[in-house]
Amino acid sequence: MEFLGFTLDLATLTENGLSLLFKVIIALLIFVFGRWLAHRVVNFANRLMVRSRIEHTAANFLSRLLYGILLVIIVLAALNKVGVHTTSVVAILGGAAVAIGLSLKDQLSNFAAGIMIVTFRPFVRGDYVQIKEFTGTIKEITLVNTHMTTVNNHDIIIPNSSITTSAVINYTTLPNRRVDITIGIGYDADIKTAKNILLELANSNAMSLSEPAPIVRVTNLGDNSVDLTLNVWTTNDDWWSMQCDLLEQFKYALDDNKIDMPFPQRSVHVKGLEQLVNKEQTPKPPLNILHKEK
Repeated sequence: MEFLGFTLDLATLTENGLSLLFKVIIALLIFVFGRWLAHRVVNFANRLMVRSRIEHTAANFLSRLLYGILLVIIVLAALNKVGVHTTSVVAILGGAAVAIGLSLKDQLSNFAAGIMIVTFRPFVRGDYVQIKEFTGTIKEITLVNTHMTTVNNHDIIIPNSSITTSAVINYTTLPNRRVDITIGIGYDADIKTAKNILLELANSNAMSLSEPAPIVRVTNLGDNSVDLTLNVWTTNDDWWSMQCDLLEQFKYALDDNKIDMPFPQRSVHVKGLEQLVNKEQTPKPPLNILHKEK
């Protein structure tokens, strides 16, 4: 059979067409079955991450990332079955991935740090932490940055990469927290009386814990005072309130017991001050003596 000057072999065309149709059907089956299997794998991985208590945002993102990778593999397998050379496609995808990675390297660094944060969980939402010079409550953890709210209601957004490379102080990981209060008394004051006052007020405070028991020690013999440090334990929720209450009670109690709380003082000596004062106090001669009589 001739068509537009070309000789066509119907048997060959039929055989090639059936072969191509068969390959397309197999490719479609691979794609459909692969998508179904990918959904099952992703759902299983998502349930596994939820059981591992990974953050919801991270679990969803990782599930979508896994599904995307599986879908690319399925599409490449289907195209390879049809007869498309996937080597060039993989090379193009690899080059595009390298270009995107170079242009978004800072964001990818934050993303990798976010994965580490939600995986190892140095803090979770609601924790009161200190990150570098910032202190506040964690409100939201995303895969790129972390939102913190300070006590004066400032929203601080910290890149995740800077969190994983710095020390993080988590004040709410453990249930209890120690209050350390240092009070200075005069050298002529009775140390035992002052220690008993501090201990009595600490033990009678409703927010203090009896175990470990409060304790007062002499921690420094300063230039102007003897420093007494009280260590008393309380819960995280009552830490700030109890510290403020005890400071106020200590001031009133020490004043009532006539125990002085000295403040720094300095004596200044001016060289030549006595000569200057004596010179000012020396009486000056009358003006008429200074005039010569003509």
